This record gives sequence, structure tokens and C-alpha cells, in this order.
Amino acid sequence: MQFQPPLIGITTSGQMLTGNFSLSKFYVEAVRSAGGVPILIPAGEPNLAAVFAQLDGLVFSGGGDIDPDMYNGVCHPTIYNIDAERDRSEISLAQLALATEIPILGICRGLEILVVATGGSLIPHLPDEFGEVIAHRADQTLSTEHTVKIAPDTHLAQIVGTLEVPVVSWHHQAVGTIPSEWRIAAKAPDGVIEALEHENHPWAIALQWHPEMSIQDSSQYRIFHAFVTAARTRMGMWRTA
Repeated sequence: MQFQPPLIGITTSGQMLTGNFSLSKFYVEAVRSAGGVPILIPAGEPNLAAVFAQLDGLVFSGGGDIDPDMYNGVCHPTIYNIDAERDRSEISLAQLALATEIPILGICRGLEILVVATGGSLIPHLPDEFGEVIAHRADQTLSTEHTVKIAPDTHLAQIVGTLEVPVVSWHHQAVGTIPSEWRIAAKAPDGVIEALEHENHPWAIALQWHPEMSIQDSSQYRIFHAFVTAARTRMGMWRTA
């Protein structure tokens, strides 16, 4: 029988700002490198359930800030690129996905979407609460690097194989209130939450950093490899059921 790679959905930015849906090539390349077939999901897709039904795994990608109204937050002058259509679409998709056993990987904004979709809140601007000892982005348009410490006895620690890794960071917001069904899997040296794992879902990991931007680092590649492997396993179960 011919080998069929798993289909991995990846959310995209909306068309509000440029008139085009868009996604960094790094997400596509990371999924392909791990053996998956990337399927881009445009923001505001009206037939989400139909698209979702074809997928074996789902990546929530990075991007602009979530509207604070979505989590009863406060407005902040640094909040940018709000796209209400994308917010609504991705929150609906997250709730749909978490009700199934499809493997889920949230990245940066994707972590924040999963938190908001399950009743959590966000810190609007990290320097206001954590200072600037650790830079989580160089500026709005540039990433930076720092280390994160992974909690022992987590799925993430098993995947990465170490408890401290360098990461590519590009965010100014982070988890505020953690929903009860998630647990902390990693933190930055300043205490900012950098990763969450779902307590009940079989494979749902959310990262505040960007593993797709350093896929040449074996520890970051292992995250995508484990994710796509889980999607392949699920594909083998549900497509033959």
C-alpha cells in the first residue's frame, strides 16, 4: 500500500491589512521537513468543519494580537494588527479541535488563541509586568533569542530531551490566567510562561516561542517531528476505522 503522509492544517493571517491571506514559509517548511503535507486554512473560512474533517493535525500559527474584548482584557497602546475575523475563526477552530483527539500545536499567537478559547486571559504588554531583563522581541518587527526552562515530567521535556533550550522569541504578550485544563510546561528565566500542555487532550502543546524559525536546531525539529508522528498515528486509526 502506498504511504500517505498526514495532512496538517496551518492557520493563516487575515486579509484585513493587505488584502491577501499570508503565512511565513517557515511553518510550511517545518511541517514538510517532519513528513507532513501543509494545508493552509484562510482566516474567516466559512466552512471550517468541512476543512477540519480532512485534517490529521493542526497548527495555530503566529501573528498579530488578539482583540482584548475576546478575553475581557484591557486595551494597551502596544496592541497591534487586531483582526476580529481571524480571532473569531481561530477560537472556533480551537474549540472544535480540542473536542477531538487531533494533534494540536500552538505557536506564539497560537498559544494565546488556545488560552483564550478555553477561558484564559493574556498579559497585554510583558515589559509592564516583567520588565526588560529578558527581551522577548527585539522590536515589533524583529525576533530575538533567549533560553527557556522546560518542566520535568512533561510531554515537552520527553520530546525535546533536555530541560533548557535556546529559542527564537517574537512576542510582547503572554499567558495571564491559565485555564484549568492546561498546565505549565516551560518558562523563561524572568518567569514568563513559555509553553503549556493540555491535561486531558492526548496531544495538545502550545509554545510562546517560534520553533519553526530554528528548525535546524535538533531540539526544535523534534517538536515538529513528534507532532507530525502523532498526526500520522491518528491518521492510521481514523482513516481505517
